[in-house]
Amino acid sequence: MDAAQIKEVVSEFVSLKQRGANYIGLCPFHNEKTGSFTVSPSKGIFKCFGCGEGGNSVHFIMKHEQLTYVEALKYLAKKYHIEIEERDLSATEQQQQSDRESMFALNSFAQKYFSDILHNHVDGKAIAMAYFQERGFSDVIIKKFHLGYCLNEQDAMTNEALRNGYKKEFLQKTGLSYFGENNRVVDSFRGRVIFPWHSLSGKVIAFGGRVLDSRTKGVNQKYKNSPESEIFKKGNELYGIFQAKNAIVREKCVYMVEGYTDVISMHQCGIENVVANSGTALDSAQIRLLHRLTSNITLLYDGDGAGIHAALRGIDMLLSEGMNVKVLLLPDGEDPDSFARNHSAADFVDFIKTNQTDFMRFKANLLLREAKNDPLKKATAITDVLGSIALIQNMILVSEYIKLCSELFEKSEEILYSELNKIKAKANPNNFVEKEIPVSQGSMPLLSIDSDLDTAEKDILKFVLQYGDEKVLLRNFSEDCVEVKIWEYVLDELRNDGLGFENQLHELFLKDLELHKSDATFSVSSFFVSHQNPNISLLAAELLTEKYQLSKIFSKNEALEKNLQSMTSAAKRRIEELKKQEEERRKIWLINAVTNSINEYKKAIVSLKIKELERVLRDNSTEDIVAVMKEHARLSEIKRMLASALGQVVIK
Repeated sequence: MDAAQIKEVVSEFVSLKQRGANYIGLCPFHNEKTGSFTVSPSKGIFKCFGCGEGGNSVHFIMKHEQLTYVEALKYLAKKYHIEIEERDLSATEQQQQSDRESMFALNSFAQKYFSDILHNHVDGKAIAMAYFQERGFSDVIIKKFHLGYCLNEQDAMTNEALRNGYKKEFLQKTGLSYFGENNRVVDSFRGRVIFPWHSLSGKVIAFGGRVLDSRTKGVNQKYKNSPESEIFKKGNELYGIFQAKNAIVREKCVYMVEGYTDVISMHQCGIENVVANSGTALDSAQIRLLHRLTSNITLLYDGDGAGIHAALRGIDMLLSEGMNVKVLLLPDGEDPDSFARNHSAADFVDFIKTNQTDFMRFKANLLLREAKNDPLKKATAITDVLGSIALIQNMILVSEYIKLCSELFEKSEEILYSELNKIKAKANPNNFVEKEIPVSQGSMPLLSIDSDLDTAEKDILKFVLQYGDEKVLLRNFSEDCVEVKIWEYVLDELRNDGLGFENQLHELFLKDLELHKSDATFSVSSFFVSHQNPNISLLAAELLTEKYQLSKIFSKNEALEKNLQSMTSAAKRRIEELKKQEEERRKIWLINAVTNSINEYKKAIVSLKIKELERVLRDNSTEDIVAVMKEHARLSEIKRMLASALGQVVIK
């Protein structure tokens, strides 16, 4: 973290201009014409005030290059020639790692070989290039996806690989070659145009090949893919993810299609945030790969029966992984490939925005059409739709879908909630399920984190991160003045009252502070911005970008200090006096602001407890009503005292 200075790291990707102590540029994570992307070298963080992205050097590399936390650390370590010390691998692990590297190297060679044949061999140009051009693929797109061609010869590629020192063992493991008659090695993709698969980081992990030779018409295997291996698990990968990753982040959405040419044609027409699952059922690993880039997905399928069922198969799995799902069925006779070739990007995007629908409306309308007036089929359709809704974790979203479901199926929300809870109970018999409620009580109450409490916790953390190392004078119980750091004061105020933070990520901040109570060299902001837990360091960077405003007088005094050299002795003494006075006022402001922030948090906790007691009294769910009322009165008085300290009036 010391080596990876934020300005230097970001400057490789963004043109920065200095503005005061910070640097400004155009954000690489969303489209903008006026720079709202700010880099603060003093804090070691970046922040875009347009799209909200922020963090330290590692977070920037994670976001820009779509790497994991560990991968980003290794990326920066390599850039700054820092050796990464890892545990010694066992002999088996060393062999596996060696095999993987050998397979990656072979695939890289094969990709270059196939591309060279396509562009420079007479058969490549006459057969494969003609096919790609007929599909409307430009030279730029062909090179972007590293398309190629394997000669229609038995072992041309295999022999070239062997001549370049690659082993027969890995030719077989990668599926580039197989044993034929008389134990002779044969090219697996001979006579096919080649579509390389890339990992998220850009490594060639597999190949897809489409047959072209007219002599093989009617073959069962029009497309052929590499077999699964140590470097390729089809259920973990998506075709086009490497070429699409930046566009997915920028557009905050991904389009899912079925085939190679669907992806390439959409890129050709200008839509780049698209990937394909290549005709196989979606796997949870593929969805998690996408979820690293965006939470929003639109399924683009043909409007025929196969396309409809493909869309239905993927919906529930996407929902269970927390994705926001929309569906678009193209007009009859069209697929993403043909539609992209016949429309501009603007027309295609406009068509998507106009015709896509959320999963619930899509599924409900489809099942209602099939059910017609059959009551049993309609009941089954409702249960099917509720089964999908039950997978959604966001309870606010659930409530919106229940409302929509109520309109479409003409059933009351109460009945739908009751059925929803039965589905949840059946799926998770050992987990907590919301109790069924009488029809008279209205819609199901939603469970959520109290926003006032969460906001109050963040306000305290802002003070700790921005001013935590500053010292203030406080009186102790014996009326003596003691000097303490702001973070120590905050920690003592909370822990002495037996308080912690409800948000577990926020509580980790407090626990780390406790571990450093005896560390005189501890620096709050630098420690948390560079924290080994990426979630903590990211939150620290975000909170540090929201500054509390200090006194304007103090800022003017800082400006005056620059002119001290040209002032008279009397003027200098006057400036020093003003600075001391302002520093005292600033410290008073700081301790008051921190104290108010802590009191707001305490008041939020007390308010929650009062609401719970009021619920107990309202539901008459306790026999000791007197004790509950006494506790309610005690907490109400505490709340009044806290409000008074904050200068507020409590209205009952």
